[in-house]
Amino acid sequence: MDNKSTLKEIEERFDRDVARFANLKTGQQTTLDAKFNMDIITDGILQVYPEIHDVLDIGCGAGNYPVNLLMKANSNANVTLIDLSKPMLSKARERIEKLTSGEIREIKGDFRSANLKECSFDVIIATAVLHHLRDDADWESAFSNCYKWLKPGGSIWIFDLVAHNQARMQELIYTVKYGEYLTGLKDEAYRDHVFAYIEKEDSPRSVDFQLDLLRKVGFSSVDILHKHLCFASFVAFK
Repeated sequence: MDNKSTLKEIEERFDRDVARFANLKTGQQTTLDAKFNMDIITDGILQVYPEIHDVLDIGCGAGNYPVNLLMKANSNANVTLIDLSKPMLSKARERIEKLTSGEIREIKGDFRSANLKECSFDVIIATAVLHHLRDDADWESAFSNCYKWLKPGGSIWIFDLVAHNQARMQELIYTVKYGEYLTGLKDEAYRDHVFAYIEKEDSPRSVDFQLDLLRKVGFSSVDILHKHLCFASFVAFK
């Protein structure tokens, strides 16, 4: 893991990319079914919590998920945003404050060290952020904190790049099939660029690993919402 990007390197990269990540079409083109997953997650949240009050978005980026959620919500929810990038947080606030009269709280930094009260949130949104976690202890601590921060009956909604446990299936699903998708977006050089970026910055784990760990830290039920090649969305309830 020593060759992976540092938090500072990740922060600097996102500082430079605010405009792109505030646009779903340009910011998520390497992510399969990005808009579909955003809709199924935000629709799912409102199906379970039609009068949602308190939302936490970890690794919020430019705020696409809270924006999509609040555009559909009937309540003026409070939103807490956590991100390494101050420009991302500022853009997220700018967009979200137009959609709710609730409190908007910004926390710049690593969500793993956030000082948040227990049982504070109806929902935690974690999209395209958990792949930055590294070893098993890192993953377990992150999931334990999320469990602690949720109110009873609360839930965490995840969408991310995932790995496959079986090496040959990882080769097929990721290198071959996802590689074909990336090549189709532009060319083989673009595919290789994205693969190099993932190798440098990301540490995805399998869906099984994550669902088992969510149960281990205390979540009472988990459900897979969608999976397409090496991207998956799922939810866990406290």
